[in-house]
Amino acid sequence: MRIGDIADGVVRGVEGLSASVSETFMEPVIRLGVTGLSRAGKTVFITSLVANLMERGRMPQLRAAASGAITAAYLQPQPDNTVPRFDFETHLAALTGRDPHWPESTRAVSELRLSLKVRPGGFGGLLGAVTGPRTVHLDIVDYPGEWLLDLALLDKSYAVWSADTLTRMQERPGAETFQALLARTDPAARLDEPVAQGLAGAFTAYLQAARLAGFSDCTPGRFLLPGDLAGSPVLTFAPLPAPGAATPRGSLWREMERRYEAYKAEVVKPFFREHFARIDRQVVLVDALGAIHAGPRAVEDLRRAMTEILGAYRPGRNAWLTSLFMGRRVEKILFAATKADHLHHTQHGRLTAIMQALMRDARRRADFAGAETAAMAIAALRATVEETRPHGGETLECVRGTLLETGRQAALYPGELPEDPALLLDPARDGAAEWLEAEYNLMHFAPAQLTLKPGEGPPHIRLDKAAEFLLGDRLR
Repeated sequence: MRIGDIADGVVRGVEGLSASVSETFMEPVIRLGVTGLSRAGKTVFITSLVANLMERGRMPQLRAAASGAITAAYLQPQPDNTVPRFDFETHLAALTGRDPHWPESTRAVSELRLSLKVRPGGFGGLLGAVTGPRTVHLDIVDYPGEWLLDLALLDKSYAVWSADTLTRMQERPGAETFQALLARTDPAARLDEPVAQGLAGAFTAYLQAARLAGFSDCTPGRFLLPGDLAGSPVLTFAPLPAPGAATPRGSLWREMERRYEAYKAEVVKPFFREHFARIDRQVVLVDALGAIHAGPRAVEDLRRAMTEILGAYRPGRNAWLTSLFMGRRVEKILFAATKADHLHHTQHGRLTAIMQALMRDARRRADFAGAETAAMAIAALRATVEETRPHGGETLECVRGTLLETGRQAALYPGELPEDPALLLDPARDGAAEWLEAEYNLMHFAPAQLTLKPGEGPPHIRLDKAAEFLLGDRLR
C-alpha cells in the first residue's frame, strides 16, 4: 500500500471519529446519497422528497410523520461551502407551477440540508415531554449515476477494462464508427495524438448512443458529463484490443493505459474521497421499465450494473476503498424502480419483484458487507391517473396522462409484467435480442397540474415508504 493510501485511510478514520463524537454530543446528521441510472429522475425524487418532508400530509408510511414526531422541517445552509446547492425552489416551481414541466437534470454534484425538529414518542409521548425535541439534519448529496458506476473501474486494469468494454460493445447499438476506426489502428504503433483524439471522440459517441438506447453501464462516466475536463488527457483514451507482444514506451497502448490510470487517480478517487465516502444512506434510482422496454440486452446490462455498484461494498475487494471507508460505511441502500405511475397499481408488486430479482447477485455482496438493502417500486411525482378500458371483450387496466411530446391526453396499457421475474431475466441472461411472448410499451408523460391543499406535498407513490426505510430509524 502506498503512503498516500495510508494517509487517506488515517484522514478518513479521524474524520469518521470526529463525526461520530459530534453527532453523539450535538445534533445528528444523516448524509443521504441520491443517484440514478439512465434518466431515472433523481432531480424529481429529491425535490418531491424535500417538499413532502416539509409538508407531511402525504407521508403516512413515514412513522415519524404519521405519529407527529416531526414537528417542523426547514431548509438551512449546507455545511459544504464548495459544493453547489441543489436548486430546490426552482425545481419545485417547475413541477407545481401553472405550466408544470420536468426540471432540468443536474449534471454535477450538488447538496441540500433539510433540518427536522423531532419530538421522541410523537403526540403525547412521555419521552418527548422529558427530553424535549431534537434537531436532525438531513444532508442530501445529489450526484450523477454515471459517476457511481466509475467505482468499479478502481478494481480493473486498463487491459481488463478494455476487454470487458469491447466484449459488451458487441451487444449494443452505436459502436460501428468506433469499431471501424479501431480496425485501422495498431495499438503497438507510436502515439499519434490526432489518432488518440479520434478514438476517444468515437468512443464517447458510442457511449452516448448506448445510453440513449437504454443501457445502464456506460463508463467512464465523465465521458458523458465532462464538465471542465472536456478535451483533457484524462478524457482522451479509449479501449484497445491487447497487442500480441510487449508494447514499447511511447506506444498508443502504453499512453492509453497511462491516461486510464490517471482518470482513476485524478478523477474517480477524489470524487469518492470527498463525497461518496461520507454517505450514510444511499438510494439508487433505476428506470427498470425503460430497460424492459429497450429489450432483454438492456435488462441484462442493468443487472450487471447493479452488481458492479453493490460489489464495491464488499470488504477487502479493493484495498484503497477498504482504507477509505475506515470508521464509516453506508448503512442502508435502496434500489428504487421509478415511474411506477406508468403502471396500474395491480402491477406494482410485479415490478418490485423484478427489481428484487435484478439485484439478487448484488444484494448478496452488500449484505455480506453489513449494509441493509431493499428494493421497491415508486413514483416520486405521480403524473397519471388509473382507468379501466374495454378491449376485445376484456378489460385493460391502464394509466392516463398528458403526453410529453404533444401535450395531449392519452391512455397507456404498457403490457402485463410477468408474475415470475425469471420470464424476463432468463432471456436477458441468455442474450435474447427481443422478447418473444410479450411487448412492453412506454410513453413519456408530462407532470400533471396540481392543486395542493395546505400541509400537502406533491402526490407520489410510496415515497413515504422509501423515506421510512432510509431515514425512519434515525427519527425516533
